[in-house]
Amino acid sequence: MQLHGHGAEGKTRPEQRQVTLCSDGAVSSAHGEGEMAAAQGPAGPRRRLGAELRRLRSKAGMHLEDVARQLDCSTSKISRLETGKGVPKLPDVRELMRIYGVTADTERDMLLRLVKDSRAQGWWEPYTEGVQPARHVLESPGRYAALETEAVANRSFTAMVLPGLLQTAAYAEVLLSAILPHHPERDIGSLVELRMRRQQALYRAERPLELSVVIDEALLCRVVGGPELMTAQLRAIAEKADMANVEVRVLPFEGGVHRAHVGQFTILELPKPLGDVVYIESHAGDTYLDSDDDIKLYKEVFADVAARALPPPETKIMIAEYLRRYT
Repeated sequence: MQLHGHGAEGKTRPEQRQVTLCSDGAVSSAHGEGEMAAAQGPAGPRRRLGAELRRLRSKAGMHLEDVARQLDCSTSKISRLETGKGVPKLPDVRELMRIYGVTADTERDMLLRLVKDSRAQGWWEPYTEGVQPARHVLESPGRYAALETEAVANRSFTAMVLPGLLQTAAYAEVLLSAILPHHPERDIGSLVELRMRRQQALYRAERPLELSVVIDEALLCRVVGGPELMTAQLRAIAEKADMANVEVRVLPFEGGVHRAHVGQFTILELPKPLGDVVYIESHAGDTYLDSDDDIKLYKEVFADVAARALPPPETKIMIAEYLRRYT
């Protein structure tokens, strides 16, 4: 992804790092193989398998109702398999291959391998297992982590809180404790660790996540956890902004009104044949949008706020000014 026409001149290349939490709540890293190169989790294979099954059905000239009738199941089950939302069962996929006339060994092997990978445990599951489900807000942290793991790019506009990929552990802990006041400390700790672990995507040796964020200036002056915590947080943002695959822009107060006033959002760009996804977090629950019209709309909105925001060099100057206020 090209970051709004700005090159990576003067920026550091992302190096694969093992992210750990320091006692002060910041994130430290050491060079190494990293866990992100390990199992990516089942979300990607499920979506790829779904795309293949949808392609095969289209090639066979069949409707959902035709396939459901032959498989003796509901059309919603076939639809969930094709959208990557259902857990595929080997007997079902074998039967679908028969229905679609898949006979080539290479194609059969590919589909069966995707079934196996679709049932693998995601790296995020140890962090979310046992965590008390939130009734609405942050109701599906595992699902979001799964999609972000597969993404090649993340475009976010935030006006209420800093993006999770830029947060320090200390900032995340204060924030999550406020958002989820009835959750035990253990759950908050697990969710903080999950958020820090997600940041490894920026340091992958292969295909590091491209991050482009626009943050409202209000987030720089809203004090979370005190001046010392904010100092560490702004320094962390400045450090990540120097990475070649990260672009940070601040939307200043004088930027005026814009199309994103209705709320913050994230666009996750996924590799083909997977479709992009828009994620919206609110107290009414997590929302995922994947229609072509929705994706087009939110990309237009992001382009609007990015055009109104300060360029990266001026953003760094503003962050430095706020740092001086906190120190």
